[in-house]
Amino acid sequence: MGHHHHHEHSGTSLISAARTALVAADERWTEMRADVFAVLVARERPASAYDIAEGVSARRGKRVAANSVYRILDLFVRTNLARRVESANAYIANTHPGCRHDCIFLICDICGQVTHLDDDRLTGALIDAARAARFADVRPLVEIRGRCATCASAATSDIAVQQ
Repeated sequence: MGHHHHHEHSGTSLISAARTALVAADERWTEMRADVFAVLVARERPASAYDIAEGVSARRGKRVAANSVYRILDLFVRTNLARRVESANAYIANTHPGCRHDCIFLICDICGQVTHLDDDRLTGALIDAARAARFADVRPLVEIRGRCATCASAATSDIAVQQ
């Protein structure tokens, strides 16, 4: 196995790749789905369905219910266009929507930034262990909490200033 390599998309390239992946999954790329994805892509941090509904409402000029956004986000997760950060009950766009694998999230407890890692060796070991325990339909969910490099550096700087 080993590390997983793929092309990371951003901006209009990401939206185009997501549209292509959704259509390839025999789903329609509607205006509402496009708006939800655009708002999700524009977010720098994982966003809740309510945050996304507010963004879509502003974009459309009319109120959009969070329930509608949840259904679309569920579709996006199912079709690999977005990932759900379970511990934050929030979503992030998958920057490589045509690629299927299990993700590892590093979540900063200070700023909320989420870094996505791919390491098929680690997730493969988890899958193998679960299958050895006779657990079926295994999909690892790995979230590691700590401090991102920026926040850890800021904390180190604060300690140095205090001394």
